[in-house]
Amino acid sequence: MAQNEYSVWSSLIVQAPAEAVFDVLADPRKHPLIDGSGTVQGVLGDPARLALGSKFGMRMHKGVDYRMTSTVVEYEENRLIAWRHILPARWRYELEPEGVSATKVTETYDYAAMLPKVVSRTGIPKQNLQSIKATLQRLKCYVEDNQTETV
Repeated sequence: MAQNEYSVWSSLIVQAPAEAVFDVLADPRKHPLIDGSGTVQGVLGDPARLALGSKFGMRMHKGVDYRMTSTVVEYEENRLIAWRHILPARWRYELEPEGVSATKVTETYDYAAMLPKVVSRTGIPKQNLQSIKATLQRLKCYVEDNQTETV
């Protein structure tokens, strides 16, 4: 795990090819299954696989129910996907193959486009780092469990 002035991130190794990991990240219907924050409750509508420029909505809950629409702002098949919501914080997943059957996954919360000095003082980056670590663990378990079923 790491932190710079306006972002926090963590990485781990998933014992599956990058394609299998990316398939989960590019399917917003699976985001509630891997969310480590406990805020993502479900997808709105039936969105297709995400691509650059895709918009997707999620039902959220943090104290109260709300909806969040995000837009995919970075995309490279099986390597990188990032989205931002109205606040312009950016959630990024970078995938690096580790041999033939493993992938290093790095998730980053980048809040540089917001009021970063204000955000830094709120404790949100620290909370989001904890959520990132939990999300990566859930992603790892989900992908690895589904890999074993298909082998």
